Amino acid sequence: MLDFSLTSDQRQMLETVERIRKDVIEPNAMRWLDGTFPYDNMKVLAEAGILGMTVPEEYGGMGASVLDTVLVLEEIAKGCYVTSMAVLGEVGVQCRIVATYGSDAFKQKWLPKIASGDCILAVCMTEPNVGTDLGNMTTNAVVKGDRVVINGTKTLISRVEEADVYVVFTRVNGVPGSKGIGCVLLEKTKGLKQTGRFQTIGGEHLAELQFDNVEAPVENLVLKEDSLRKLMSAFNTQRCLNPAICLGLAESSLEHSVRYLRDRSAFGHPIGDFQGMRWKVADMLIQIEAGRGLLYRAAATADPFPEPTLAAIAKVFVNEMSIKVCSEGVQVHGGYGFLEEFAVARNYTGVRYGTLGGGTTETLRNLIGRRLVDRMDLESGIAGLEFF
Repeated sequence: MLDFSLTSDQRQMLETVERIRKDVIEPNAMRWLDGTFPYDNMKVLAEAGILGMTVPEEYGGMGASVLDTVLVLEEIAKGCYVTSMAVLGEVGVQCRIVATYGSDAFKQKWLPKIASGDCILAVCMTEPNVGTDLGNMTTNAVVKGDRVVINGTKTLISRVEEADVYVVFTRVNGVPGSKGIGCVLLEKTKGLKQTGRFQTIGGEHLAELQFDNVEAPVENLVLKEDSLRKLMSAFNTQRCLNPAICLGLAESSLEHSVRYLRDRSAFGHPIGDFQGMRWKVADMLIQIEAGRGLLYRAAATADPFPEPTLAAIAKVFVNEMSIKVCSEGVQVHGGYGFLEEFAVARNYTGVRYGTLGGGTTETLRNLIGRRLVDRMDLESGIAGLEFF
C-alpha cells in the first residue's frame, strides 16, 4: 500500500514555515508588488534554514529532498507569490546544478553562502529569440586556455540586480544544435550589462542581461558540449517546484474564499448557505487535491531528479488547475476580488506565471505524448512505462 503521510520531520518543518508565513510573510505581501526584492523575508527564512534546503549537509545545508522542497514552497506561496519565487531561486535548479556539477572550490566558496542567505542565484536561459528551443541558443562560451569567454544576450531573467552567481546556459565553442549546449557558473564580474528591465503582473522584476566578453575560470564550465540531457534532468526538479508555488496559491485562494463565504451575507443569509457557492469551493478543493496527489508523487520519484514524465504531468495539471481555482477565488469575492489588497487578486496574477516558466504546458504535452507513444508496452499498457 502506498503511504501518503508526512514524516514527523516534515510536519515539524512545515509548522516552522507556517509560523513564518503567518507572522512575517503574509502581513507584508503588498510591500513587494513594485518589484522590490523581499530581503526581509529571505533573512528570516535563511535563519530558519530554509534557503539551505537543497544545499548538501557538508556545506551547511539540509540536503533536503525534492518533496521537502515542494512542501515548503507550497506553504510560502500561500502567503506571498513574490517571496516564493525568490526562495525558488535559492532552492531550485540553480542550487542543484552548483551542488551536483560545480567544482570542489566553487562549492566550498558558494554553497555555505547560499545556505546562510548571503548568496543570491540567477539562472540565465531564455534569449530574446529563443525560449523553449534551446538547441538554437546563440549565447556562446569560447574556451581560451584557462579561461572561458562568454558573449550573448539573455532575457526575462529573475534577480539580475541582486544575484551574486549566475548559472548560464550557453553554447560552447560554437558547436551547433543541442549537442553544443553547456553551462557556466559565473560570479558577478565586469562585462555584464543590464540592457532591459521589465515589471511582471505578479510583482517581480525581470531583466535583460548582455554578456560582453565576460570571463570565468575554465573550471567553471561545469557542463560542456553534449550536456543538454544532464541539464534537462536537473531541470525536472524545477518542473515540480514551479507547480508547488501554483498549488500554494490555489490553496490560499480556496481558504480565503471559504472565509468569505462565512463572513459575507446576501438576502439575509451567509453566502455560504447557497448551493451555487458551496459547489464552487467544493470543485476548487477537488481540483487542488487531484493536483496535490500528482505533484507529491512526481516529487517522491527524485533520485536525485524527478522522473521526467511524471514531473511533466504534474506540472501541466497543477499549472492549469491553479489558474482555474484562483480565477474562481476572484469570482467568489465579487468586486473585492479585483482589488490588489485582497490575496485572491494577487494569487490570480501570480499563478499566471506557472504555465510559462520551467517549460510551457504546450512543450510538456509534446514530451508526455512522445514518451507515451514511444515507450508504452503494447501488452502491459501504461504499467509498462514503469511509473509505479
